[in-house]
Amino acid sequence: MQKVNVTVAGGYQPAVVNLQQGVPAQITFTRTSDAGCLDVVHSTDFGFETDLPLNQPQTVTIDTTKAGEFGFSCGMDMFHGKVVIA
Repeated sequence: MQKVNVTVAGGYQPAVVNLQQGVPAQITFTRTSDAGCLDVVHSTDFGFETDLPLNQPQTVTIDTTKAGEFGFSCGMDMFHGKVVIA
């Protein structure tokens, strides 16, 4: 299982998550700042939308069966990150 932590504070750190194709993966988002519109993270590519309560880690499972670049963003699509599966 691949596990990646992403800190959400004025954007996503890291903004690019690299995963190995075919290995199950989870990304845990933790919002550490209440500024901006980052209280939701969603991805149409992966089909999730998750509320991000302040300082409460939220984990999503990522389908790694297909290689490529897939996006995620805040609720207002102002802040973006991507998952690269290779």
